[in-house]
Amino acid sequence: MGDVQQKMMNILFSDPKSMFFYWNCKENSWQVFGDYISRMVSDTENPLQVLLVKDLVLPEDKNVFEIFMSQIEKGIKIGIEEHKLEVQCHLNCKEGFQWYKIITRFIKNEQKQIVEMAGSLEPMTDIEIMQKKQMVHITMDRNPQVFSAAVREQFAKYPDDNFAFIQFDVEKFKMINELYGEDVGTEVLANILDTLKSLCNKEQLYARLSADLFMVVTKYQDEKQLVEFIHYLESHLDHYKDIHYRLAFGVYLVTEKTTEIRHMGDSASLARKTIKGNALQNIAFYKEDLKSTLYSRKFVEDNMGNALQTGQFVMYLQPKYSIADNEMIGAEALVRWIHPELGTISPINFIPVLEENGFIVKLDEYMWEQACIAIRRWIDEGKKPVPISVNVSRVHLLKDQLIITLKNLLEKYRIPRELLELEITETVQNINIDRVIRSLKKEGYTLLMDDFGSGASSLNTLKNTPFDVIKIDREFLNDFIESERGQKIIAHTIHMTKDIGLDLIAEGVETKEQAAFLQDCGCDMAQGYYYAKPMPISNFDELF
Repeated sequence: MGDVQQKMMNILFSDPKSMFFYWNCKENSWQVFGDYISRMVSDTENPLQVLLVKDLVLPEDKNVFEIFMSQIEKGIKIGIEEHKLEVQCHLNCKEGFQWYKIITRFIKNEQKQIVEMAGSLEPMTDIEIMQKKQMVHITMDRNPQVFSAAVREQFAKYPDDNFAFIQFDVEKFKMINELYGEDVGTEVLANILDTLKSLCNKEQLYARLSADLFMVVTKYQDEKQLVEFIHYLESHLDHYKDIHYRLAFGVYLVTEKTTEIRHMGDSASLARKTIKGNALQNIAFYKEDLKSTLYSRKFVEDNMGNALQTGQFVMYLQPKYSIADNEMIGAEALVRWIHPELGTISPINFIPVLEENGFIVKLDEYMWEQACIAIRRWIDEGKKPVPISVNVSRVHLLKDQLIITLKNLLEKYRIPRELLELEITETVQNINIDRVIRSLKKEGYTLLMDDFGSGASSLNTLKNTPFDVIKIDREFLNDFIESERGQKIIAHTIHMTKDIGLDLIAEGVETKEQAAFLQDCGCDMAQGYYYAKPMPISNFDELF
């Protein structure tokens, strides 16, 4: 080790900010050269462990540093394939926290266990730091050929091995930006990249695809091993500082290596999207029957802009009725896509796509304006207008612009505020969303809580709710009304809601018996096929 020690000393003279160490397993002795970071000269202490104990690693970088340490410990006890490991992090030196790269090189025995280790702690150059920061913003979308070429090289190098594409994202990442600021959001993404670098070996490729979307391509032996690897990733990637979030993983098992890399990635993406919002599952494998869904999504995204510009999105109205009077008391605005060649496209085939890609904002505002136009026309024709309730997507609730947009529409068409009601699916507690909802209430809008009983939007949300009307979800009604116990649950829910001063309307009422039961329980407003299906505005006009 004498020659190596001499080389270390020579470097130290030229770069006093560096530090070097050597460890011998048989003697369990450490030699440390350089004290710019801290005075670590003990022959019995692990200098890397001292960095943690003395809090010399920036808290934001502890996660990747601990992974680095655990890989070394695993290499000592069990064995390791790599001949060296590297981690980049901030270390507290005499001038404060600075970027350092820690590189360790190993000598191993026949069992691949580390028996000797030499390492260096070297300050990163300005160019290295700049390149590292740039990597946070580099996406596969901008440089797909680089990632694709690397995957092709792996396929060629291991022609007989199984490969899998693992795509994952941070669920509700936009909320992190809204609650903590975009700078923190950028830190979260940078931390994920740094952690992936530590978690993935040299044969596992990883990339940031866009925003909060990442991909890992790895070899695997069986699905069980693959799931274990995903859980391993998840355990290190699902938090940053004290911010915890949920990851959703889509997996595509490569069956034919000649398939386009982009198509393999799209298949993993499609699998991931099947579990968006699923509280019970966050790993999904691609199945062949999802292929048609993949093409459907592409059709929606390719045609949604033109559809909006050419009026293919059409407002349908579904009447709301008083059960006791059998009289129409309002309507809900629902969107239908009337394609010139394909005919009517069901909302279930395009709304989820638009919600995910953000286009739902434009479609919502278009529908709000269509509702205002209809109300204005009724007034001009001397008809007594009924309120129209319009859906407000969660994306709108994250921005104060919503209130201004609605106000401008009401002023443009001279619509009384009480004639435009707002339906909101309030299922997740969020400080900013709650603030916007309460601002809407303060502005005087009638607020309807949509899909009550479908999940989180349940009893707990009624305690201090700003909503005026609760809409009983059709599935909640259908699931419970079939049994005596279920009917009691519905009845008690209605009585309790009425007792705290909220109105109710039941969705999905399909029979006379259901309507009578709801009326007996104190719910007098209903909508559903028993009364009327959603219909074009011309048919709705005839009901006047």
